[in-house]
Amino acid sequence: MEHPQRGFVYWTRIPDEPGGKQRPALVVSADVRNRLANDCIVCPISSHVRPAPTHVVLREREGGLPQRSVIKCEQVTTLMKSRLASVPLGGPLSTSRIREVEVAILRALEILVA
Repeated sequence: MEHPQRGFVYWTRIPDEPGGKQRPALVVSADVRNRLANDCIVCPISSHVRPAPTHVVLREREGGLPQRSVIKCEQVTTLMKSRLASVPLGGPLSTSRIREVEVAILRALEILVA
């Protein structure tokens, strides 16, 4: 893998995930960090769509996902890059969708923005 890219969805295995289940995750760390560090920052994605102030809904096929899903922005985590698949599922999320993710992460951390 060259390096994971911000805004793309990759398959991964998240430590402590029940059953060691493979799941998609959105890379949210900056590309310069993704290139230089041994790890990257991600938000896991679930196909169990439940509305929540810290969830961002993705349409079917968005980011390469086969079905409607949610990014769980309250579960931001750092993973070794070796835990990510070598290629993303599809193309990058839109700038507006990434902005929704950023706002949801801030909401999860109770950081108020104007």
